[in-house]
Amino acid sequence: MRRLPPPQAGKTNWSRIEVAGFCAQAVEQACRQQAPVIIGIDHAFGFPASYLERYALTDWDGFLDDFVDHWPADRAGVCVDDLRSGNPRSGDNRELRLCERWTAGAKSVFLFDVQGSVAKSTHAGLPWLFGLRRTAMNLHCWPFDGFTVPPDRSVVAEMYPALLRRRYSQPTLKPDAQDAHAVAAWLADMDRRGALERYLEPPLTPDEAKLAQREGWILGVG
Repeated sequence: MRRLPPPQAGKTNWSRIEVAGFCAQAVEQACRQQAPVIIGIDHAFGFPASYLERYALTDWDGFLDDFVDHWPADRAGVCVDDLRSGNPRSGDNRELRLCERWTAGAKSVFLFDVQGSVAKSTHAGLPWLFGLRRTAMNLHCWPFDGFTVPPDRSVVAEMYPALLRRRYSQPTLKPDAQDAHAVAAWLADMDRRGALERYLEPPLTPDEAKLAQREGWILGVG
């Protein structure tokens, strides 16, 4: 496992557009080489059922289409904070997805401006995920495309590094780098053990699974 430097010389961090480009290239290369990859991303991929029902959004693709119309944070010079005031697509910070109710410490996608929240990264990251969804070949967006992943498909899944930090601790790393390391280490470890399939198909009832395919699910929770 190795940490890749940012593409732009002299920079210490990756931009979202660089991360999105890297992911797209990785999936394309995996498709050509018939060697699927799995990508774990630390932000929510969907919103609570209460939000979806409030705005009459029946599936994930419809949610993404609607979301990027109201939160175009991938446009040049636009950031999430520019779009927050008066935005007609918003929610209450007490609204939680099922996977967040099952996970100690997970916060609402609408809870901004507190330590450990994922609201801003979610609202900033979803437009890039929308772009990856539209352009990447042979990509399985889990679990929206189903909990079972075909053997020839690369996967992109939501992760929650707080679940893994202590298990794969690297005290010399800064917090963001530690989170990335923990996610990559867990995915590699579970792959070596032949255990990824078990986590990709969590023990949910039919009703829970149906809800999770609308709201999204955190890989590793179950």
